[in-house]
Order: sequence, then C-alpha cells, then structure tokens
Amino acid sequence: MQRIRSTLFDVLLAIWTGLFVPVLALLWLCGSPERGVRLASRLWARGILVSLKCLVGLTYAERGQHNIPDRPCLIIANHQSTWETLAFLILFPDVAIVAKQELLTIPVFSWFLRKSPMILIDRESGSKAVRRMVQGCQAALAQGRSVLIFPEGTRKPVSEPIEFKRGVELLYAKLDTPVLPVAVNSGHFWGPGRPYKRAGTISVSYLDPIAPGLAGHEFMRKAEELLEAETKSSWPQAA
Repeated sequence: MQRIRSTLFDVLLAIWTGLFVPVLALLWLCGSPERGVRLASRLWARGILVSLKCLVGLTYAERGQHNIPDRPCLIIANHQSTWETLAFLILFPDVAIVAKQELLTIPVFSWFLRKSPMILIDRESGSKAVRRMVQGCQAALAQGRSVLIFPEGTRKPVSEPIEFKRGVELLYAKLDTPVLPVAVNSGHFWGPGRPYKRAGTISVSYLDPIAPGLAGHEFMRKAEELLEAETKSSWPQAA
C-alpha cells in the first residue's frame, strides 16, 4: 500500500508541476518580477509538501528555531533527499539556494531557478565558478536574503559520513556572516536508492550558529561534527 501511495504522489507531482506552466507564462508577460517568481515557487513547494502529507503520510517537525539568526546568514545543511531542496523554500522564504547548473535541465523548476534568482554554479569551470558563487552569495546577502548551500555537493545515503566540499570553506571566509547548520534525516524516508517514499516525520534541527572568524579548517571540522552528531541522534519517527 505504501508503494501505491508513493506512486500516486509522483503522478500528482507531475500534474501539479504542469499546472504551473500557465503561471510561468503570466509571470514572463509581466517581466518575471523576482518577488512574484519566488511567491510562485513557494506555492509550488507548499503544494508538494501538502501532497506528501496527504498521500504518503510524510511530514516534518522543526526544533531549535531559537537558533535562527535575526539577520540574513549562510545556511548549511546535510543533503539526503530532494525533500530539503523543496522544504527550504518554505522554511526560509526568499532564500537564495546555491544550485548545480545541471538542475537547469528540469522543466519548470529550471525557470524558477533562473528567475528567483538562485545562485547557479558550473562545477566544471573551476575557480571561475567559485568566484561567481561568492559574488552571487554576497549580492543575495546584501539584498537581505539568506543563502543556502548543501556543502556535500550531492545527495548522500544516510549511512555515509558527512564530508564537505571545499567551496563552503571559502564562502565562510569571504562572507563574514553567521553560519546556521541545519540537520535533516529525510533520507530515511525519501532518499537515493529507496524504491518508494515512506510515511513518517522528518526531523529538521536548527543547531547553534557558528560565528565568523574561525580558521577555515576549524570551521569545516566543527560544522561537520555538529551535523554528523545531530543526524545520528535524530532517529526517524516512522508512522
């Protein structure tokens, strides 16, 4: 039965995404205003989360909200599933996500990425991509938008240890802003290699912010250890 519910969700996701094609056309005719695009993307993501709850029985619970800085910051999160890519649009309205250039191949979603705008990087272009990433993050923070990056670079199975790519170390040094670590255990329910989505409650834990000023290697070690410890302690709440 759970497999059937998961399949129904996948079908509804495709239909829901298709319904946004006219919305894209209308926004394009209006000049693609950034606020309008971001509002539409949040509506799209919220519809997906509601569908997950109703069809799959998958929801989420937040803890540690008092740790969220009262000003724009750099958000780092472990990456276990597609779920957090969608959910962060709701959890942090107007967030600027550092995303891979490959995501531009996804219909509809790619348009939102370009027009929101998000910070798109081409990992094949090396140092040039890093410079553009830093500049994009600085511009987003200056506009009052927090920046989200998944420092592991791609989704990881829950059994693998958390290891960051070096780009986040450079961001930490250049942005001079607090870093909010966020731990999720979404991979237990909707993760790479799973045949279908499971019911339950995803844990979203906002951890103690890391102040700017640490040495790069010290920041990396501290952030990885914080997220690793939290993901191991957040046992899935299966339905």
